[in-house]
Amino acid sequence: MTQLALFIAAATEHESAPLIAPPYVIAGVVALFFTVIALITYSYRDVANRHAGKSRGASQSQDNAH
Repeated sequence: MTQLALFIAAATEHESAPLIAPPYVIAGVVALFFTVIALITYSYRDVANRHAGKSRGASQSQDNAH
């Protein structure tokens, strides 16, 4: 049991790597990134409806040609 306690104590004494920015700045950048990605995704919400008329017209003209 003492070996396990020594191993845990040795494992918790290491220094963590330095960050390039404080954690709240990193969290803000990540939140901003996901917000931008969400806005880009939201901007494509109506693409299928805009092109639905073109695809219906094309299929009707192909049916009439045969």
